[in-house]
Amino acid sequence: MRLVGFHCPRCPGAPRAACQLHPSARSRLNATENIASAAHEQVVFCRDAQTGLHAIIAIHSTLLGPALGGARMYPYGSLDEALVDALRLARGMTYKAAAAGLDLGGGKAVIIGDPASRTPEVIRAFARFVHSLGGRYLTATDVGLKTQDLDLMRSETPFVTGTSPELGGGGDTSILTAVTVFHGLRAAAEEAFGSDDLRGLRVALQGAGKVGSKLLVHLVEGGANVVAIADRDADNAAVLARRFGASAVDPGDIYDVDCDIFSPNALGAVLNDDTIPRLRAKVVCGAANNQLAEDRHADALRERGIVYAPDYLVNSGGIINIAAELEPGGYDSRRAEEMGLRVYDRTREVFRLAREHDESAASAADRLVEQRLAAAAGRGINWPWLQGVANAAAIR
Repeated sequence: MRLVGFHCPRCPGAPRAACQLHPSARSRLNATENIASAAHEQVVFCRDAQTGLHAIIAIHSTLLGPALGGARMYPYGSLDEALVDALRLARGMTYKAAAAGLDLGGGKAVIIGDPASRTPEVIRAFARFVHSLGGRYLTATDVGLKTQDLDLMRSETPFVTGTSPELGGGGDTSILTAVTVFHGLRAAAEEAFGSDDLRGLRVALQGAGKVGSKLLVHLVEGGANVVAIADRDADNAAVLARRFGASAVDPGDIYDVDCDIFSPNALGAVLNDDTIPRLRAKVVCGAANNQLAEDRHADALRERGIVYAPDYLVNSGGIINIAAELEPGGYDSRRAEEMGLRVYDRTREVFRLAREHDESAASAADRLVEQRLAAAAGRGINWPWLQGVANAAAIR
């Protein structure tokens, strides 16, 4: 089972060097080698013969707390594809939680299959595997699953977050994600233009789905001039463009738009050797995960004088919203929003450190995260959250 001729499911037509996946996905590694090279704490392969469930749960780190991360359902072409996605996304969740100042670790689950064909039995079987981990991994929603799936999981395990408000969850996480991206964008504008006032700044928006469409509203209300909108759903882009006075452009042409801010809110790996030279913006900030095809592309942006706001820092609204569910007393929307607003100051601090150390903001953010993880490793793992999570879920 090798990654021969591997093709990323979210980067159709992209060269292997521009693939958004971890570099190990671009080499001919088998599943065992992928795990050995990734340094994750635990990887669980889940199979239930009765329901046909095939899934992987990857726990990257529990140094700061339970490994929180959504479950994604996708028809991967091979086990290796699914594994690499799980490993990459779990590591990203560790960095996202740590950068947001949360006492949570990083994990991720992938369910192999077409989400349109999922059954309640498959969802329940997956939840039982989550439960078997005893709270080391807290699941949530991601691509291919919906809130009602999480509600169903709750009948099998307390270790599920992001359920409907009736079950104590915080509801749609895209709402707060759009808020944190907006405030991260304000911080990036200040770094690039000397002011966080977005009035009159021209924005090219890539991706107008759940988060991108909400971010679009914040931008317009903040006085920004959204000049171009690109989305895989051309009809959606056209409707939004007419509503907000923008131009609907092909997703492949959005990089060439003359603008002040380029906001990627869809696919990963959009910042690569092919696209960075084409950018005509001074700021890159958006909700998409893993925007840099490779780490070196942060330096490529910096060399061009483009301010890049690290994606896992500014798009942390979703995990913040979920973390608010675990607070004493349960979920409170006002508290969640207060936590989300801190992204503005955290982003400004990352830019300050980048200037101070003459490095990219991505490197500065990574260093802050790694310092926090190292400090936690020095203290040893503390597990008081485990009983708290179980108790909080039990009373809902």
